[in-house]
Amino acid sequence: MINRAGLRILDCPRPDRELTEAFRGLPSSNIADNMGRLYNTNSSIRALNGLSLCGPAFTVKVPQGDNLMFHKALDLALPGDIIVVDGEGDMEHALAGELMIRHAIRRKLGGFVINGCMRDFDAIEALPFPVYAKGITPQGPYKSGPGEINVPVCCAGRVICPGDILVGDRDGIAIIPAEFAKDLLSRAKKKFEGEQKRIMEDEPGNRDWVDRAIEAAEKGVM
Repeated sequence: MINRAGLRILDCPRPDRELTEAFRGLPSSNIADNMGRLYNTNSSIRALNGLSLCGPAFTVKVPQGDNLMFHKALDLALPGDIIVVDGEGDMEHALAGELMIRHAIRRKLGGFVINGCMRDFDAIEALPFPVYAKGITPQGPYKSGPGEINVPVCCAGRVICPGDILVGDRDGIAIIPAEFAKDLLSRAKKKFEGEQKRIMEDEPGNRDWVDRAIEAAEKGVM
């Protein structure tokens, strides 16, 4: 383990695997709604190939346009881990492409979430590996470092910590702190099942809340 400011490689605390997998298939929106709408990525990051993801965050912080520590993370992450790279939102350099994705597939990782760009878009669309990023550019990265692994990072307007459970789909990514996961799971499932019931029954549900909210606003109660 290396632990010096600007050059750190720390261990990743991983949540219970069974609990993590229980979130798979739940919409990110249902999960995020049950966390006060405070723990989800914004629209700056999207699913480049439309594939969903679910797994623990394995975080990486790199200088703009540099992917040395991203490469190191590929070798350290465990099967199912989702590598989250804070590239400071740089749109000038791709931090990974087809070769790194194929290496991640060989290691059975769970996906990439990149606060920056990727390249090799045709391969991203064709390969069975979830990739979320801000954009695409052909310009490659530097490999000089430094960087940090398994520290809190900033990604799409939110802080992501190592070991957070990530659930992503075409809407975006819900970020679940491990200590809240068990309680959150039951509430997110209940919300999802309730919405599915309304859809199946073609039933709008009780709409009284609209008038109550307007009355509260009129009284100055927010």
